[in-house]
Amino acid sequence: MRDILIAGNWKMNKTTAEALAFAEEVKGIEAGDNVDLAILAPFTQIGALKDAFEDSDILVGAQNVHQMPSGAYTGEISADMLDELDIHYCIVGHSERREYFKETDADVNAKLKALLAKGITPILCVGEPLNVRGMGGHLTHVGVQVHLDLAGIPITDIKNIVIAYEPIWAIGTGKTATPEEADMMCGFIRGIIEGLYDDVSAERIQILYGGSMKPENAAELLAKENIDGGLIGGASLKADSFIELARIAAESVK
Repeated sequence: MRDILIAGNWKMNKTTAEALAFAEEVKGIEAGDNVDLAILAPFTQIGALKDAFEDSDILVGAQNVHQMPSGAYTGEISADMLDELDIHYCIVGHSERREYFKETDADVNAKLKALLAKGITPILCVGEPLNVRGMGGHLTHVGVQVHLDLAGIPITDIKNIVIAYEPIWAIGTGKTATPEEADMMCGFIRGIIEGLYDDVSAERIQILYGGSMKPENAAELLAKENIDGGLIGGASLKADSFIELARIAAESVK
């Protein structure tokens, strides 16, 4: 059985004071067997959250990394810097980074390699916009992303990557892929991993759903064979909904 991962992506939200108030409310969560919990926070909050969650079941991660180890890249953060903070996860290739900051699949691939070299688990985001899905090109779009993003990643490293399928049309819109649509796409990605690597790698890799998962739909999504958790946006900003998502995840593995 693959573990369930509930990873809250806070995006550009919360001051450090607000983050610590959230941590005070949720740090008593007991994740239970086969469930992992994480908050992926803005850089300014990571150190404080690491301290706040030190004796809890909640891991801390980042939302971005630069592919170069150092240099004249004003405002960027390297994998060495994240490693010094002893974080567990880092998002790579989120659709907002691809759209607003023009990150390419080559950039994503380089970032994956930089994180893996430091032992930080990347959460690789892939997914299609509404117009692509409308034209029936979603499988091709996502397939190309997975192939390019994982280029040159050896089989010894694929087990250290989490993939999040995020239909771009369902991010922050309130729209959600049906559980069947989400499961089909996660299964499609799992099939690509089997083709690129082997059946063992495909069976082991965690594939999350990242499109408006919330307490109201989490149980149905997590019940699907190929969905191993959620990359949660808005619903992770409120302590009560994050706690409820953790409870639902624990119920899903019983």
